[in-house]
Amino acid sequence: MPAGGFSGPPAGGQFEAKITPIVIISCIMAATGGLMFGYDVGVSGGVTSMPHFLKKFFPVVYRKTNEPGLDSNYCKYDNQGLQLFTSSLYLAGLTATFFASYTTRKLGRRLTMLIAGVFFILGVVFNAAAQDLAMLIIGRILLGCGVGFANQAVPLFLSEIAPTRIRGGLNILFQLNVTIGILFANLVNYGTAKIKGGWGWRLSLGLAGIPAGLLTMGALFVVDTPNSLIERGRLEEGKAVLRKIRGIDNVEPEYLELVEASRVAKEVKHPFRNLLKRRNRPQLIIAIALQIFQQFTGINAIMFYAPVLFNTLGFGGDASLYSAVITGAVNVLSTIVSIYSVDKIGRRLLLLEAGVQMFLSQVIIAIILGIKVKDHSDDLHKGYAVFVVILVCTFVSAFAWSWGPLGWLIPSETFPLETRSAGQSVTVCVNLLFTFVIAQAFLSMLCHFKYGIFLFFSSWVLIMSIFVLFLLPETKNIPIEEMTERVWKQHWLWKRFMDDDDHVVGKNAINGVDGKNGHNNGFDPTSRL
Repeated sequence: MPAGGFSGPPAGGQFEAKITPIVIISCIMAATGGLMFGYDVGVSGGVTSMPHFLKKFFPVVYRKTNEPGLDSNYCKYDNQGLQLFTSSLYLAGLTATFFASYTTRKLGRRLTMLIAGVFFILGVVFNAAAQDLAMLIIGRILLGCGVGFANQAVPLFLSEIAPTRIRGGLNILFQLNVTIGILFANLVNYGTAKIKGGWGWRLSLGLAGIPAGLLTMGALFVVDTPNSLIERGRLEEGKAVLRKIRGIDNVEPEYLELVEASRVAKEVKHPFRNLLKRRNRPQLIIAIALQIFQQFTGINAIMFYAPVLFNTLGFGGDASLYSAVITGAVNVLSTIVSIYSVDKIGRRLLLLEAGVQMFLSQVIIAIILGIKVKDHSDDLHKGYAVFVVILVCTFVSAFAWSWGPLGWLIPSETFPLETRSAGQSVTVCVNLLFTFVIAQAFLSMLCHFKYGIFLFFSSWVLIMSIFVLFLLPETKNIPIEEMTERVWKQHWLWKRFMDDDDHVVGKNAINGVDGKNGHNNGFDPTSRL
């Protein structure tokens, strides 16, 4: 991307804007929040498969993994305490999100990212120095608070600072950094597992200080978004920042639209209550559904516990970490595909294609494991083992260019300004709640469902693909402030909820007559019946 930026004519409601260095740098700095989140996701799975770590904190699991025939292959790691180590982070993040919604609105996006960075640093110190399980869990809880604040502020920051035509690509920087964080954690775990003194796990947990430091430094240097400044009454400063990030002098049209959106937002005294109003329900339903579906693809189960999962399937300790590194690398590369394609191909097509790919790969994994991996035998020959890793990579790549980034991007660009921080808060809450549920339950589900765990997740993939086909509108290249007119009022179902100022939509909307620049907003079953 040229450092000097480039511009194009405003198209269909888009405002003129250059892609300026300050936008690119701000987005890269902000997206390091994703790096931290990804590192936390990736590091826990590797650390929980390290013998020295298990011996110190989870002796029961350590005994199970070292005594052959003591327990079923699928049940070696089934321990609520071990699952709590992973999932406590998400429970804390869930609670922190409620406070993060307030700080995002009152203190701005930048300061909220700074608070996240401080929480991350404190959590890293506790984890790396942990002497007992309580200290370890406190560290994870502090990291969780950081995740809650970062996941609230960063996607909003990216959506608001980016020019409309590359908003999707820049927003996906957050998810790209999540995947880079996971890969970095897998590589670190692969290295630290070989350290002889038994302190490798401390290094793994301590290196989270690098992304934590980057986010904190980034938050000190980036500018706050014009939307946030205007929302807090700092109009002139907001206009100056808008001029700076757009790289042009004539920002009046966009500025006036932001001021108007802010005025409407200020009339809303209770954004959470307002979210439940009829006209805001489509955005709310889609945001909640996307977060639930994102977790029920099974991706986090695979990412948290990749080394544990590959160990369970009969890979050796080294081989399992090595396989986790491969899936992490595939994750990063596929997310880059999404950055380039999301604003060209569109959101819907990426989600539908990935649904087919994920469904098939999970069903085939289930069949292979059902035939080859029994409770007390590791009969997964090398050829099959390689094939399972390839299938897991196929699944991960599909997720990484679809549900991974778009699960965050679509909610952040569909909520109107008056409910945006409340909507983002609900989005993050639901995501963390279901991440917690999956993290806490996965190893127990693996023990009881065995290979059926992959059939469980594949059936969810089928349900979510049907949801996208019928109910998810296309939002590419549409300014956030014009979503209501150009997206929701054109959709075969959601237009029924768009009653302006609580009036019923006119005949045109009911009869399905398109408005200006309407998109192909979902497959309309009524037209096919």
